[in-house]
Amino acid sequence: MMIRLAGGEVVDPVNGPTGNRDVWINDGVIIEKPVSKRADKTYDVSGCLVMAGAIDIHSHIGGGNVNTARLLLPEQHAAHLKRPLHTPLSNAGWSTFNTGCLYAQMGFTTVVEPAMSPSNALHTHMELADIPIIDKATLAILGNDDFLLSMIRDNASSAMIDDYVGWTVSTARSLGVKVINAGAAAAFKENIRSFAFDDVVPSYGVTSRKIVETLQSAVGRLGIPHPLHVHANNLGIAGNAVTAAETIRASQGQPIHLAHLQFYGYGTEGKRGFSSEAARLADLVNSTENVTIDVGQVMFGQTVTISSDVIRQYSGMRTASPKKSILFDGDGNGGGIVPYRYRKDYYGSLQWAVGLELFLLINDPWRVFFTTDHPNGAPFTAYPELFELLMRRDVRNAKMDELDRSALELTTLASISREYTLEEVAVMTRAAPARLLGLDDRGHLGPGAIADIAVYRKGQDVQRMFRDAALVFKNGDLVVEDGVVTHYRWGKTVHLNLPPDKGITKRMQAYHENRYGLSLDWFTFPDSAICRENPFAEVACRS
Repeated sequence: MMIRLAGGEVVDPVNGPTGNRDVWINDGVIIEKPVSKRADKTYDVSGCLVMAGAIDIHSHIGGGNVNTARLLLPEQHAAHLKRPLHTPLSNAGWSTFNTGCLYAQMGFTTVVEPAMSPSNALHTHMELADIPIIDKATLAILGNDDFLLSMIRDNASSAMIDDYVGWTVSTARSLGVKVINAGAAAAFKENIRSFAFDDVVPSYGVTSRKIVETLQSAVGRLGIPHPLHVHANNLGIAGNAVTAAETIRASQGQPIHLAHLQFYGYGTEGKRGFSSEAARLADLVNSTENVTIDVGQVMFGQTVTISSDVIRQYSGMRTASPKKSILFDGDGNGGGIVPYRYRKDYYGSLQWAVGLELFLLINDPWRVFFTTDHPNGAPFTAYPELFELLMRRDVRNAKMDELDRSALELTTLASISREYTLEEVAVMTRAAPARLLGLDDRGHLGPGAIADIAVYRKGQDVQRMFRDAALVFKNGDLVVEDGVVTHYRWGKTVHLNLPPDKGITKRMQAYHENRYGLSLDWFTFPDSAICRENPFAEVACRS
């Protein structure tokens, strides 16, 4: 079917300056304006902004921890509502099914689950397959697993480590590698309750620094497009900006991505010993071109923290709100579920400001990414409000008047006049994520891109504009009209296909039989497990 979007203001930094032009779609792909053929369907989008579908590189939307959070907090979703028809795994309320719908309503068409334990990969992919409309991808967690730590301890060759990392990415059907507080989960098992970048993991004799450097190098040698995705040490602790800076400097020119940097933007100044170091961190990121970051913005209200950082979640249990939590000290990667309410008190005000400082002080929108670390800083449904804070200084200033003045005085936020432009928003939420993930088929509106398109009505009300997209197309299918999902389709799980070395496969088979008493088939699965002949999942394998 030939579709024409006529008269819209196209915001597509990859393919030229913003301006009014038509966008043409044929069979789910964006094409040049045809010479002779006429459109089968024309949509008049004059007075609207036309962008590529948005991409979220860091949002916890599926897997064991997410599902456990639903079980822990039934009061946070409408469990009594009827389940949508034809959704075999979803429940009602804040379900996998609603996740896809809510993202699509805002114009998001691709979302990355950034923390998948390889041993939990099958469950994660089956849950992601039940999220409609959007495409999904995952990052596989490494860095606390016995096999890798033993290899580093025993000075295994780079080739052997590459084989293991490549095997993990391939068998887990992921798009890259995530490391979470490297070595800390292994140290936690030996009663260690804090773990810094140069601390040593007992029984293995390796530091967190060495683990990160090893994985970073392996990801680079394997040619995985997305650099190592690093959840650093000392998350949420006063003074941890030093840790973030050490991690950045340790990258030594190799690409590295620091996740939710807001949670590492803290100093020790002031009466409470808790202040902002965002300005210094932003300066460091600005001067270190191999580094990309996502922010993990805090917004106010009730949420739940979901993390495989078992040390952080253990220490956070004392501040749980409401007072209930779950801790999982599992093999390789533990973690926990701790509900939390961000209040407009000293600490909440400072965290809110730190995130905005990072957004506004890091100059290059190609290297700073739009996230709330859903749901840790805030649910992704807070995105429209966050867009407004970035694009309108007057709204930021009005919000600051509601917050703790003594906290804001320890930040630079009041002095920042920058307002994000539409072009910068399009880079940060479309073009840059596509490039970071190695997905050249999306994030722009050039010929050959898949027709993931979001149309917004222009207006002063930024929140309304980005909350309720006028039109959203997924692979050329119209799925949203005026902020309401009108058509359901099933997206793809995008992953890398790195052919594993036969030697590492045999070695992993022996390891799993010896360690777990189970066949490797318990931990791996074929494409057919998620490429099912039904309408609920379609997998795109990227080589």
